[in-house]
Amino acid sequence: MPLSEIVNIFAGNPLDRASERRGDASWIAEKLEDAQSLAVAVWNGKVLIEDAPGADGEPSGVQIAYLRADMAKELAGTDERLLFMGLWKDIAVFAVDLEGAADPSEGALSGLGRFEELRGAAATLPAPDAGILGTAKSMFEWRRKHPFCANCGQKSEISDGGWKRICPACHAEHFPRTDPVAIMLAVHGGKCLLGRQAAWPQGMFSALAGFIEPGETIEEACARELKEEAGLIATKVRYHSSQPWPFPASLMMGLIAEVDSDQAAPDQTELEAVRWFDKDEAKALIRGEIEDAFAPPTLAIAHQLIKTWCESDD
Repeated sequence: MPLSEIVNIFAGNPLDRASERRGDASWIAEKLEDAQSLAVAVWNGKVLIEDAPGADGEPSGVQIAYLRADMAKELAGTDERLLFMGLWKDIAVFAVDLEGAADPSEGALSGLGRFEELRGAAATLPAPDAGILGTAKSMFEWRRKHPFCANCGQKSEISDGGWKRICPACHAEHFPRTDPVAIMLAVHGGKCLLGRQAAWPQGMFSALAGFIEPGETIEEACARELKEEAGLIATKVRYHSSQPWPFPASLMMGLIAEVDSDQAAPDQTELEAVRWFDKDEAKALIRGEIEDAFAPPTLAIAHQLIKTWCESDD
């Protein structure tokens, strides 16, 4: 049962994370050999998927292409590349991180699925599958970028089913990092403000956003980013929803922020342009009906912020 009326893509991982089982190495080893246990596969950041059969026998989107866990263990070769994801009812689910130039779906995993970028596949994945794959991708990005102890510099070792790293030299414990981001739709006088960065596809406009700094609340970060990027003063901030964003490992805090004026100016560092849209224009934007501008895709929380605001009575 959803805890919020708004569930964004990559949220809603349905697995029981069973964190109390992570430290039981013998139980995890047993489950890896269990013929019922399953695994998802990630190769160089891409995820293993397959076509989902529709009612008429034709593909209707995509779904996770599961492996047997014992096969994933053999492919991994070491616990360093394995992650205990949790339980689906009584079935243990793992993930395996594969690297290298050769596509495993053309070798050891031939006929079992294909590897695709998660960002593209998410649009047609079932929401639970997207949540599972997003978790696996974020965890493996953390593992790949943090192989050494931040305290003493020695190589750390995997522990707790992949959810912790321990330094054998100084015994420091290291846990996965999630970067909090405030992403806000600024509104004033019946219009919303969107901006664009130079690196984005031509014509794309989105909500403003920035990382939350130490010592800041979510609301304070929102106000700071609006002032820095667009020269606007926030007068009221309300929470909309959140979204895990596995590119590589952020948690997007979606906000709608009332501002004191419509005199916005892009800082030319983060943003090259800003533009106000009234509700009719915002509706046209998310429908793709504005010739020189378009909104972020539906999988992005920015799209949902725009949609919520332009369809509201506020």
